[in-house]
Amino acid sequence: MSFFLSGLRASNTKTVKHLKKIPEGSHQHDMMKHAAATLGSGNLKLAVQLPDGEDLNEWIAVNTVDFFNQINMLYGTITAHCTTESCPVMSAGPKYEYHWADGTTVKKPIKCSAPKYIDYLMTWVQEQLDDENIFPSKIGVSFPRNFITIAKTILKRLFRVYAHVYHAHFQHVIDLTEEAHLNTSFKHFIYFVHEFNLIEKRELSPMQELIEKMMR
Repeated sequence: MSFFLSGLRASNTKTVKHLKKIPEGSHQHDMMKHAAATLGSGNLKLAVQLPDGEDLNEWIAVNTVDFFNQINMLYGTITAHCTTESCPVMSAGPKYEYHWADGTTVKKPIKCSAPKYIDYLMTWVQEQLDDENIFPSKIGVSFPRNFITIAKTILKRLFRVYAHVYHAHFQHVIDLTEEAHLNTSFKHFIYFVHEFNLIEKRELSPMQELIEKMMR
């Protein structure tokens, strides 16, 4: 489990998808432990930097898995409040509405409720993470040539869950006293995608004001 989420109260957590585990004893697991130790120091700028001698694809893969787990857990705390009735469309405020398409089973974007959209999104991400051809866990197996492009799409979509939670459910997060977890997780996410230029600035627009405060 992520360093940031170790304090989440299990009684309030309904995980929407199973957490992705990195095999113990693997190099990626060692990288995850390194990341957790650096995060424990509280220096986010240092924590997101590529460790000396490490492969960029592998570092992005390890962190993408961690962010999926973080968002999975955080969203799981407020699922009772994110319903078809309360959130009939997937949005991040009145100016930003998201329609789902994955390019394979759903080629034409469809309008759906936030919980349905997030279910589609998290299922799709989980399928990518579980695909050894995209996220290889064995030593010596190469990442695909388009790995960075795939990772960018995953992170762009995971950002939308953060944005929805902030815009539609932040009071619920406060009521659960989980705002510190959410803020720290999101700040870590933003520092990471900024470090490697993984999400276009226009995609971050719904959270721009908060992002600017965090980056200062």
